[in-house]
This record gives sequence, C-alpha cells and structure tokens, in this order.
Amino acid sequence: MRLFKKTNIDFLGKRHFWYLVSSAMMVVGVVSIFTKGIALGIDFRGGTELVIAFSQPVQISEVRASLNAVGLGQSEIKSYGSAQNLLIRSTEQAEGTQIGDRIKAALQKTFPDQKLDVIKEDKIGPKIGKELRRDALYAVIWSMLAIMAYVAIRFKFTYGLGAVIALVHDVFTTFGFLSLLNGVFPQLNLEISQEVIAAFLTLIGTSVNDTVVIFDRIRENEKIYRSMPLDKVMNRSLNDTLSRTIITSGTIFLVLFILLIFGGEVNRGFAFTMGFGIVTGTYSSIYVASAFVFDWSLLRKKKA
Repeated sequence: MRLFKKTNIDFLGKRHFWYLVSSAMMVVGVVSIFTKGIALGIDFRGGTELVIAFSQPVQISEVRASLNAVGLGQSEIKSYGSAQNLLIRSTEQAEGTQIGDRIKAALQKTFPDQKLDVIKEDKIGPKIGKELRRDALYAVIWSMLAIMAYVAIRFKFTYGLGAVIALVHDVFTTFGFLSLLNGVFPQLNLEISQEVIAAFLTLIGTSVNDTVVIFDRIRENEKIYRSMPLDKVMNRSLNDTLSRTIITSGTIFLVLFILLIFGGEVNRGFAFTMGFGIVTGTYSSIYVASAFVFDWSLLRKKKA
C-alpha cells in the first residue's frame, strides 16, 4: 500500500531549517531540565506511594491535616485523574508496609463515612531506587551503542553515527519536554518511571528501524544511479520511503493516542512519551540522520 504515488520533495534542501528547529527543541528541553528539574517516580526515589479512590471528592488540605496528625504531613499529595482519586507519596522509610498502613488508617479515621479503595500501592527502598536509576541509564546508553555498531557494520560508520545522533536527539528532546510539560496538564502523569523508561527503549528501537529502512534504500539507489549526485540519490530514496514512513508511524501514533485517552492514568506516561517520541523520531530519520550523513559526505569530499 502506498499513501503517495510519487513525490519529489527536496528534503535535504530544507535540512538547515530543521537543524535549527531540532537545536531549539533540545535547548528548551535542557533549560527545563536544569531549571524545573526532573520528576522521578517512586521507582527511582524510594518510599511509599498509594493511589486511593474516595467515594466522594475530598479536599487536599483535609487529607494533609490527617497525615500531619500521624507525622506524615510532608507527603506529596495530588489529584490522580479526578477529584475523587488522590496520589499520596511519602519518602519516609519503615519496615514492610508500615507507612502505607499508617496513611490508610489516618484517612479512614478522618473520613469515616467514605469508602476508600486502594487502587495502587508501591513500596521501594532507597537502595533499590538508586540501582534502578543506574540500570535505566545503562540500558539507554548500551542500546544506543549496540545500534550504532549494528548500523556501522551493516552500512558504514558514518551511517551508524548518523543513526545514533538522531536517537540522541529523540531521547533528549522527549526527555526535556517531559520535564517541561510535567504538571502543566494535571491529567497527565509525566514522572520518570519504569514504564516511561520502557517507552524510551521502545522509541529507540522504533526510530532506528525507520532510519535503517531509509539507509537501505539509499544504499540500493547508490548502486542503481551511480552517476547521480548524492543529494539527488538521497532525496529520491527519502521520497521512495515516505509513504511507508508515514503509514508505519501514523498507525503507531494512532494506537498511542487511543491509549493516552482511554488507557487510564497508569498508561498515560508511557503513551505520551512514545507518541511524542514517534513524531520527533519520524522527522529525525529524515532531517537529522540522513542530513548528517549527507553533510558528513560533503565534508569528506572537501577535505579530499
């Protein structure tokens, strides 16, 4: 199936504009990370986290007063999708489920007429949280290095470097915008959790797959059109794979959009991260990875 029968878009002619767009997005993201910070989930911070559904809406101030009575007034309290659902997070450490039990007992005492349902309860020790942060970072870095080695062996080192630069662009841009948008939309839970790290790793695999398809078509066309200039060969290859790229990325984005709307609070962080990354990954395969390979080739020719 082809979405477009024949296109003749000069992708590489617009690469400098998209270099500026990508640079601006990365700068905005990095500034947000250093000024606003990164919201880590309970997986990486350690502590106790509960999501409690009340039968009737409650005031956060009343909940905080209730927890303050049992020495947990510094806990983080915020709505979780609706006024009846609250997320309560405490970094206090104790044996077993003592912290969670104290929170539930305090709330039941303060709201005796309410029915409390515990939707989610997690307990993570500080040592495990530190290990998870380290392992998540290693997973992202090693996946990028493995992809660069694979693409370099299958094509050329320049192609592998271009693919990794595009992946770094995708990860940093998405990571920065998670920091920027966290808290802006109360319905979205954009904290860095294990689900979000899984989204990043999935994004890396999806993005490089699109890049490899484009590189493969460039290699084929270089053999067929030997006398054609490199920019025309690459533009032709990008136009040849444009329909496939849009259909593949579009169907994935559609599924993620449905998951974002109907998947519930737990899945929204994953869906948003993947959805945003799919958009940046689709254009980075064209305007970052392919454009880098072209400019690097021009630079080598000038030096030669």
